Amino acid sequence: MSIGTSETPSILVDGVAVPVRVRRSARARSYRLTLDSKDGGLRLSLPTRANLKRALGWAQDHEDWVRQQISTRPDGVSLADGALFALEGHEIQIVWQSGTTRRIRLEEGQLIVGGPAESVEQRVLRWLKARAKAVLETETRALAAAHGLTVASVGVGDTRSRWGSCTSRGAIRYSWRLILAPPFVRRSTVAHELAHLIHMDHSPAFHAAHARILGSDPKPARAWLKAHGAGLHRIGAG
Repeated sequence: MSIGTSETPSILVDGVAVPVRVRRSARARSYRLTLDSKDGGLRLSLPTRANLKRALGWAQDHEDWVRQQISTRPDGVSLADGALFALEGHEIQIVWQSGTTRRIRLEEGQLIVGGPAESVEQRVLRWLKARAKAVLETETRALAAAHGLTVASVGVGDTRSRWGSCTSRGAIRYSWRLILAPPFVRRSTVAHELAHLIHMDHSPAFHAAHARILGSDPKPARAWLKAHGAGLHRIGAG
């Protein structure tokens, strides 16, 4: 048995190397092994001064647990013909039509896609990211203007650790996957990032600014993301 200890630590599960993301923490008092619900990656937390080789050996002893977790994790949703997924909180079905234009159209709960069948998923992903960018930029700038705030730029990416970020210079970036969530969740995230233009922390003053900009209690949106956020990361991961 060999355990990776170089650039990419790993353990063996049925003879196959499974990468392990190592996270050292001053708060940790023991080893902790988890499977990330967002991307399915294996994560090992350990104390700051702990020996990595020993920690990986401990993780290897939990091979049965890792195997079980991997076998029971939900599959990703491939954005192919016939696939169902949520768009702005509503169920949408992808319908590929060989004789229609390549331009993607949203019509009565269906996403109509033409062009080559083998590139449907790639083109749907591009369409979703473009829609997310357009919607989030419009909402961000409108809400910022309503509260006298200045936004330098708005962009989208596919971050796993957060739904949005804001720099001190006013550059805001979101996860494109927010376009999949209900609008109240997206708007709460927009208000969250705009509140960071006032307070670059998560102090009580920040939370008050978040609620004021949103115009309602942000807790329902936070609860929704906590309950359903992992599912958003499975879209397009089939």
